Order: sequence, then structure tokens, then C-alpha cells
Amino acid sequence: MSQLRARVQNGRLLVDEPTALPEGTVLDLVLDDEGDDLDDADRQALHDALNRSWTSAQAGHTSPADRILERIRQR
Repeated sequence: MSQLRARVQNGRLLVDEPTALPEGTVLDLVLDDEGDDLDDADRQALHDALNRSWTSAQAGHTSPADRILERIRQR
């Protein structure tokens, strides 16, 4: 067993997963933040797209968020 799934309910962690661990075993739970699965080419493409977007915004080519969201909802 390499992972447990838990959910928060009323400020408590609830784990309802079968286990073969001995009774009384203490576990240290950590938040899963392993980053992303981008390879170097994908990461470069992301950074290039972000740079193009930033340059476009600095040049005044922007739209209000409500207009963008409306276009997305229409799809």
C-alpha cells in the first residue's frame, strides 16, 4: 500500500480505506504536492505561451473577465 485517500469533514480527516497495517500503526500524512508532469519541452512551451500572453496584455490587448467567461460558457 503506497497511498491512502482521506477527506476532510467537520475539520477532521476521514480515512475509509482497507488496510493490512497492524492495529495502532501511526501514519504521517502529507499533502500531495509533487508538482506537475511537464517535460522540458512542455515546460518551455508553457513559459513561451505565458510570455506571449504577458506581452499582449502589456500592449493593451485584454478583455474583461466576464466577457471571457461568457464565451467559455457558450461553448
